[in-house]
Amino acid sequence: MSSDQNHLKETDTEARFEFKKEQNSSFQAEKGLTEETIRVISEDKDEPEWMLKRRLRALKQFQKMPMPTDWPGQPDLSEVDVNEIVPYIRPDVETRGSVDDWTDLPDEIKDTFDKLGIPEAEKNALSGVGAQYESEVVYQNMQERWQDKGVVFMNMDQAVQEHEDLVKEYFMTKCVPPSDNKFAALHGAIWSGGSFVYVPEDTTVDMPVQAYFRMNSEGMGQFEHTLIIAEEGSEVHYIEGCSAPKYSAFNLHSGGVEVFVGEDAHVQYSTVQNWSKNTYNLNTKRAIVEKNGRMEWISGSMGSKATMLYPATILKGRGASDNHITIAFAGEGQNIDTGAKVYHNAPDTKSTIESKSISKDGGRTNYRGLVHISDGARNSSTAVECDALMFDNESTSDTMPYMEINESTVDVAHEATVGKIGDEDIFYLQSRGLDDDDAKQMIVSGFIEPITEELPIEYAVELNRLVELEMEGSLG
Repeated sequence: MSSDQNHLKETDTEARFEFKKEQNSSFQAEKGLTEETIRVISEDKDEPEWMLKRRLRALKQFQKMPMPTDWPGQPDLSEVDVNEIVPYIRPDVETRGSVDDWTDLPDEIKDTFDKLGIPEAEKNALSGVGAQYESEVVYQNMQERWQDKGVVFMNMDQAVQEHEDLVKEYFMTKCVPPSDNKFAALHGAIWSGGSFVYVPEDTTVDMPVQAYFRMNSEGMGQFEHTLIIAEEGSEVHYIEGCSAPKYSAFNLHSGGVEVFVGEDAHVQYSTVQNWSKNTYNLNTKRAIVEKNGRMEWISGSMGSKATMLYPATILKGRGASDNHITIAFAGEGQNIDTGAKVYHNAPDTKSTIESKSISKDGGRTNYRGLVHISDGARNSSTAVECDALMFDNESTSDTMPYMEINESTVDVAHEATVGKIGDEDIFYLQSRGLDDDDAKQMIVSGFIEPITEELPIEYAVELNRLVELEMEGSLG
């Protein structure tokens, strides 16, 4: 391929993410967070009284809780001021998220997701797809064969209306209560949009389900909620994609994810995110796993100014297992603080955590993790591996593993490595005909291979391309 062709490919890929649309909304809340704002959002959504009450309780908890500042090395959150955030923007879609025909969307929204490749991904690799623009899901579709088996995939606002009993039972009660942390409380107060997935007993959804979240407006917050319920013996793979264009004002993303893995069930949750470098990404994700159930978290964190994200799993039933594979990339001005939490609360439970981080141009990555093995969780095992790759002396990478072992009959292993790309490695690859940039790209591609091999090919290609653009300094 010629250099001109390479340049065109890079420009086209960059353009997929780094574009903006003129804001066109049918309703926009005022800046800030007040009880009146909460009531306006709830009324605009026509929510039941119990949901409004939960929002208002979460608001009170948020107002009482201090901003997290005491974790060693955590990102600076002093710029995060909810009074400067627009918490809710409803895009101009008449059917309020129930569109299931792509051609029915307004042109500016359709064009946005066309550029991101969502329709093409749906055709090629997905059993269902949802697309959120600003604060609301604007498109949702599920293949008929899965609907016929009782699989439910819809936006959360619709689920509150159509599956009220299930949502009322599971929503921010058992897994991620608002009292968990300040941003979980913020999320509980002003959540909007997101996905509801329900997989009946003994049903295997053998193609991934995807949701894509797009922030288009300057100075807004996005607070989508994802609730996945996988009944006994079921299986599903959920893929989440995220992006936002770059503006001068900061944006805030504070989503919530709750996953319930039934007995002998299997859920894989994969994230490929590319938030712009003016976005604070402060999510809370957690799963509860019953007997012999299996949970997998696969995540690639490319963008954002600062990220604090630690997907957690509670291994509740005997023989439950959990697997985390994460990659974080930090360039100039970025502080990517990610990790994993696992709670072994039953015997014969197993967890593995594999973390890969890359930093360049003064960026900072950090693995911050917790493994807790309770008294009585006999014959449990955990293995934690943290690998960091740095491009220069200005960049930093830290690992902060924390282990609480309250049971003696267990198997615990931890390994961490930190290194720079070596001149001898570059020289060897150059001697084989590669230039400096291609040699570094090949090293990084091999470094992140454990992540990409867990994703469908379309998303593995996208993740590799995002990393390549980050290395070139082309994004955000």
